[in-house]
Amino acid sequence: MKHGVAFRKFSRTSSHRMLMLRNLVTSLLQHEQIKTTLPKAKDTARLAEKIITLGKKGDLHAFNRARSFLLQPKLTPKVFTTLAQRYAERPGGYTRIHKFGNRQGDNAPHAILELVDSPRDLRFEMTARAVGWELLGKRLDNDGPRKLAESGVEDVEEVVKQERASESRGWDGQLRPWTRWSLKKVLKFRDEKAVAELAKKAEDHLDNLLAKPIAAKSALEKASEQTAETPYANLKSMRLRAGQTVPGGVRSALSLAQGALGETWITARRQRFLERRKLGIDKTPLWENP
Repeated sequence: MKHGVAFRKFSRTSSHRMLMLRNLVTSLLQHEQIKTTLPKAKDTARLAEKIITLGKKGDLHAFNRARSFLLQPKLTPKVFTTLAQRYAERPGGYTRIHKFGNRQGDNAPHAILELVDSPRDLRFEMTARAVGWELLGKRLDNDGPRKLAESGVEDVEEVVKQERASESRGWDGQLRPWTRWSLKKVLKFRDEKAVAELAKKAEDHLDNLLAKPIAAKSALEKASEQTAETPYANLKSMRLRAGQTVPGGVRSALSLAQGALGETWITARRQRFLERRKLGIDKTPLWENP
């Protein structure tokens, strides 16, 4: 019977396994983001959360236990000051695991283990980009890309504050329900400075998305009259690739990636085994005539 078996063996002895996990926890607390295999990330996250819980206790006994566990004792004050203050209001869940595909060579599942609410928080960055993407798609319905590039989107921070305070779970807001849920999740235990930071990142990503197709189109028009040996030849890589979508598009990236094998109303789950997989490109009319 499997009783009392809490951790994985990793095909190592007890001393080797514990030293490896201590090393991973030390690296996580030092860099606040590491990349390792998925099983190691799961066991490292359990031990890292216990060390941060010791830091929140703040007594001498907890300090000695944390110092004896970490391979770099100089990181102990960071646990009891910086991390303890950051997670003072959070009851638990100080780590997050992002799956990162498989490792080349042995095909082992890779993962990124990070501390939540850190300066290198991946969920925070991805949410900011999603907010910028969806706000640009909303604004493109009213104005064209070129007119929107001249005026810009100025109410990004106000939209972030409204969506953060919104109690709606449907599609009646500026953002999709999943993006609104992620926005509330990353800002739940952060202060007002984080709201302005997320709005700034979303606005920067929005400006980049808006300027890149317009600049690429004008540059490619000039490069079409020249030979391939000109400096403009590299701009061909800025065109949309197969499976890529743009803000304001009517098809999702998954639908574009599925291509001819995607389910439609006509095929009705009909499997086409004799056809090659065809990847589509989202040709939104909004970007054709800016």
